[in-house]
Amino acid sequence: MRQQSNASIPAGESLLDTASGIAALRADTPGCESVVHFNNAGCGLVARPVLAAMTDHLRLEAEIGGYEASAVREVQVRDFYASIADLLDTGPDNIAFAGSATHAYTKALSAIDFRAGDVILTTRNDFISNQIAFLALRKRFGVEIVHAPDHPDGSGVDVDAMAALMRSRRPRLVAVTHVPTNSGLVQPVGEIGRHCRELGLLYLVDACQSVGQYAIDVDEIGCDLLTATCRKFLRGPRGSGFLYVSDRVLREGYEPLFIDMYGARWVEPDTYRPVDSAARFEEWEFPYATLLGCATAVRHALRVGLEPISRRTPALAARLRDRLADIPGIRLLDRGPAPAALVTFEVEGWQPQPFKTALDARGVNSALSFREFAQYDFGDKDVDWCLRLSPHYYNTEDEVDTVAAAVAELAEHGRRTR
Repeated sequence: MRQQSNASIPAGESLLDTASGIAALRADTPGCESVVHFNNAGCGLVARPVLAAMTDHLRLEAEIGGYEASAVREVQVRDFYASIADLLDTGPDNIAFAGSATHAYTKALSAIDFRAGDVILTTRNDFISNQIAFLALRKRFGVEIVHAPDHPDGSGVDVDAMAALMRSRRPRLVAVTHVPTNSGLVQPVGEIGRHCRELGLLYLVDACQSVGQYAIDVDEIGCDLLTATCRKFLRGPRGSGFLYVSDRVLREGYEPLFIDMYGARWVEPDTYRPVDSAARFEEWEFPYATLLGCATAVRHALRVGLEPISRRTPALAARLRDRLADIPGIRLLDRGPAPAALVTFEVEGWQPQPFKTALDARGVNSALSFREFAQYDFGDKDVDWCLRLSPHYYNTEDEVDTVAAAVAELAEHGRRTR
């Protein structure tokens, strides 16, 4: 079960329950001293313990050697798998390290023996790299890509329509992004998973923007495979991610297309045997400092508490949407009954890069999204670009108001100069 490993926090309470607790978390985050960081959907600000874990290990490598350093830190290395397992409520043997969420995703796809005519069933609000991977599979193997329709009420994919497609098309793979990178929409991945389980369909979930923002339970979702990064709402280092692999997938012998000496054993001159765990999806070489930073970041998130984080982080985003909704020239783009902490909006009278540059100059970190990132979603919304602001639990209400005021000032300037 999930752990909160800070004994100084009273039972039932979190650091996020008090102003002093939030202040302590900000004091433990060096970046809070210099920027208003509303780009957590890109990269979260790392905490001091994460920075220390990485730099300490790099220093140890320099002092005694890389192989020797990883041997000294064997217990901490194993904690990467234990920490991610606690995060997802699963077992360490079901977790594989990856260099990114996309690396994990393509590794998972490569384990599926696609044939011409196989169907990949997905949604209209999926991550760009996933969709490009599907198109590459169509080009090479002749698979068919089917997009389930959205529900008319804007709540995300129409689950009933998607379930009907599952029954009629019998897809080789069902693939859904929990929270797309281009909006705050939260897809009903658990409902989709129940239909997949009933029909015995392989189910892959991209949880890149939801892990670290919400409590995630892979059994409740019902997925066979789940991918995520550590750099976003988990606040880990760049160049890191992971893949969850279910017992079913391991038992049925799925393995990546290219498997190396770490993921398999060369048992005879013409025979290899995959290892029993998700390590079959890993390679022999690891960035150990990054791995240790990830483990520390996950433990930090568990200490703060995923349930309190899942309340505070979207609440800060909701406050920001409320402030932005009153600004002339701003069109909010997020849909769904309870959006995540990705706030997207169109700005009248501005081009994308100048607007972001103007926010940068005011000490506000943000991100741009373009039509090519979300061909279906942005096409439906008739938008070519938007700005994305993504607060996290260590941000403050005052920062939300500061950011909204900066957007209002720039929006007024854009209207005056049109």
